[in-house]
Amino acid sequence: MARRPRTVLVERVDGAPEVPLPARATEGSACFDLAAAEAVDLERGRVTLVRTGLRMRCPPGTFLEVRPRSGLGSRGVLMANAPGTIDRDYSGEVRVPLTYLFEGRYRIEVGDRIGQVRLVEDLPAAFRPGRVSPLASRNGGFGSTGR
Repeated sequence: MARRPRTVLVERVDGAPEVPLPARATEGSACFDLAAAEAVDLERGRVTLVRTGLRMRCPPGTFLEVRPRSGLGSRGVLMANAPGTIDRDYSGEVRVPLTYLFEGRYRIEVGDRIGQVRLVEDLPAAFRPGRVSPLASRNGGFGSTGR
C-alpha cells in the first residue's frame, strides 16, 4: 500500500535566482536533488557554504537530512558535515557545505545539483542511565567485526 507523501513547505529567498525545487531524478531515487543558487569556485581544503536560495519547513514529527551526491564525490567534491540536519525549527536558507580535494578549483554553476535532501521521521526517544550488556563481542570500536 502506497503511503501519502508528506508536504515540505519551500520558500524562495528574496533576490536568489530561481532554481528548481527539490525533485527526485528518477522515480526510484531515495532523495531529492538540491540545486545551487549561486556560481562559486571551490578551492582545495576550504569549505564553502553554497546557497540553494530556499528555506524549508517540514511537517511536525520530521526533519530534513542533507546528503552528498555521489556524482560530485567521484570528481573530488565532498560535503563537509555529511549528513547535515535541518531541524524543523530552522528557518534560514539551506546551504550545502562543499570542499574540493584536488589541486586547482572546481566550478559550481547556478542550477548545478550540489546535494540531496531527504525527509526523515523524528522518533521520540528517552535516555536514561542503566547497564549496557554486550549483545555480541562487537565492542572494539571502528572495524570491530574484523571486516
